[in-house]
Amino acid sequence: MVLPIVVYGDPVLRKVGVDIDKNYPGLDQFIKDMFDTMNNARGVGLAAPQVGKAIRLFIVDTSPFAESDEDDEDEDDEFTPAQKKELEKFKKVFINAKILSEDGAEWPFSEGCLSIPKIRENVNRLPNIEIEYYDEHFKKHVEKYSGVIARVIQHEYDHIEGKLFTDRISPFKRKMIAGKLKDISIGKISADYKTKVFKPKK
Repeated sequence: MVLPIVVYGDPVLRKVGVDIDKNYPGLDQFIKDMFDTMNNARGVGLAAPQVGKAIRLFIVDTSPFAESDEDDEDEDDEFTPAQKKELEKFKKVFINAKILSEDGAEWPFSEGCLSIPKIRENVNRLPNIEIEYYDEHFKKHVEKYSGVIARVIQHEYDHIEGKLFTDRISPFKRKMIAGKLKDISIGKISADYKTKVFKPKK
């Protein structure tokens, strides 16, 4: 089932997610729904807070990066055949994740977010990470990733920490997009997928 994606301005996007266990109600179906939602929106990652759940769960599927797209806005973000092969196969569920380390020299990459439609900005991140997490079967893993895969994981990890990629750009750039962010928060948005705008209770 495709779920609506909550957009900028919803308080759930600023909550630090809580750990869950294998008895979390409807977990298997929720994970399936998250994949349906992400695929419908042509995303490469989705975190539970983006569909209204402040829990430490996110999914990643980098295969869209491996697909050629003539309409891609990011013409500079090209990948080698080896990178495309790696991206094409990477699909994982991360539960109760904890980034143990990040290292290397910061590098910029154009990032967007399903919760912030139509806005992209270069974000600097460290290229290498080590992460501890549980998969959908609650098997524990400690793994290292680098490059684009690490970046997608870092982006989704930020979500379960209550952070957005716009927090990582310069104050000047944030000021430049402030109007667009406000429009998103009040529902003046155009997206090719279902969205949900936060409406405070009166």
